Amino acid sequence: MLDRSVKRLTKKAHRGMRGYPLGTVAYYGPDDRRATKVVAGIQVVADADLEMRKWFVETGDARSDPVITEELLAYFEENGVKSVAMIDRIFGCPHEEGVDYEGEYCPVCTFWIERDRHIGKKVA
Repeated sequence: MLDRSVKRLTKKAHRGMRGYPLGTVAYYGPDDRRATKVVAGIQVVADADLEMRKWFVETGDARSDPVITEELLAYFEENGVKSVAMIDRIFGCPHEEGVDYEGEYCPVCTFWIERDRHIGKKVA
């Protein structure tokens, strides 16, 4: 079941842009090895705001969680998503600035301090 769900999601992302609505998927974690948060967005038309939904795991990796993957696929199907854009790596800390902490860097996820989340490497 897990492999099938992950393959379905990956296949949708590899198909490229097939029109709107567009679904987006990003993974976040305390480091670059384990995702604890998944954020999915749906953009109905170009230049529209994203409708966002989030999933979290306490243990394991959210990228391979069968419940999250099935809910994510169902969310996209319910909203008629035609295209999926997905980042191929963990995109940064799962905590939100101004919500979970104040300041430039998360005090819990020190791995991401001075790291470019787009490439995953130190910039300083």
